[in-house]
Amino acid sequence: MATPSNPMAAIIALAFSLSVGILLVILSSALFNNWLPLLVVLTYILAPIPNWVCKRIAGNSDFYSDDNRGVLETGYFMTSVLVVSGFGLPLVLAHSELITMTAMYLSLTGGLMIYFTILGYIKFFVTVDDASF
Repeated sequence: MATPSNPMAAIIALAFSLSVGILLVILSSALFNNWLPLLVVLTYILAPIPNWVCKRIAGNSDFYSDDNRGVLETGYFMTSVLVVSGFGLPLVLAHSELITMTAMYLSLTGGLMIYFTILGYIKFFVTVDDASF
């Protein structure tokens, strides 16, 4: 994969982006005294767990064998359900008028920043050999 020319600058940029994303999610709850948008953080925590479990179940044998492919695809599917739920939960809460539209926008923006930070980390720092997260 591509490694940044200055890895310290990439780490600082990713840390800043992650902290701003988390701040926006917290502000979506704290500004309106309604803590329901913090449920989105649960999806951030739970999202990598299915991949981790399914990669451990599949083992380190041939990655593309037919025996392991179904287990790995199940992990990918469960992770994608949690990621989509992270974006859908604020929309559903705003539609049912449990949170304000501003809280929804803050939560969605924070979620996008957090997910793009994770993708940036994977792009710059995870190689094919390290991909067992």
